[in-house]
Amino acid sequence: MIFIKTKKEIDYIRESCRIVAETLQKVKGFIKPGITTKELDMIAEDYILSKGGKPAFKGYRQPGTTPFPASLCVSLNDVVVHGIPGKYIIKDGDIVSIDVGVIKNGYYGDAALSVLVGADPEKQKLLDVTEKSLYLGIEQAKAGNSVHDISFAVQSYVELNGYSVVRALCGHGVGKYLHEEPSIPNYGRPGTGKKLKEGMTIAIEPMVNAGVYDVIMADDGWTVLTSDGKASAHFEHTVLVEKDKAEILTIC
Repeated sequence: MIFIKTKKEIDYIRESCRIVAETLQKVKGFIKPGITTKELDMIAEDYILSKGGKPAFKGYRQPGTTPFPASLCVSLNDVVVHGIPGKYIIKDGDIVSIDVGVIKNGYYGDAALSVLVGADPEKQKLLDVTEKSLYLGIEQAKAGNSVHDISFAVQSYVELNGYSVVRALCGHGVGKYLHEEPSIPNYGRPGTGKKLKEGMTIAIEPMVNAGVYDVIMADDGWTVLTSDGKASAHFEHTVLVEKDKAEILTIC
């Protein structure tokens, strides 16, 4: 079921999204050689709690999985998404993708970004293309368009640049629940899929691989990796669908 949000609901979602955006920027400032991924998780959790929110990911589970043990997903290099923070010490040359969700007043926000530690032109291009594809997708997130107009905008730009979009994972509606309808794949034919309507809140999240789009699941049941071991990047915003454009809610 697709939920069309009321003004009051949108205000609640906007508040959760604001905390998400601030958390991402705070954590981003600490991403440097020598810090552990667990320390990044602690920074995120402390900030979310200080703003009256709750980490949406901590304890979250899907059928057949154990509860996710952290507040922040930290995905490194060939990890696409859902990396579990731990003892790993970040080093120069790492791609660090951070994904965070917040619930406050019963409504969710969700966003992600990727950071390159140090300088590497090839890796930086992967991040730049992934981020640009997100904004091209957001441009299509307006009432009257179809879900796959977003998908095609992402896919066409990514593939034009020689990369691939992950097909086993997708964006989603977000609001009363962390994951709602509709699903927002990062590939598809324009003009197909569910129609977008004013008042929908959706998370658009390109996951882009330097190599093939196939992924594998680690033994922990959460960590998703590229099947060929090549690098991946991930950017995400929660947006509000409006008549002529989308409003990005996870921005500060």
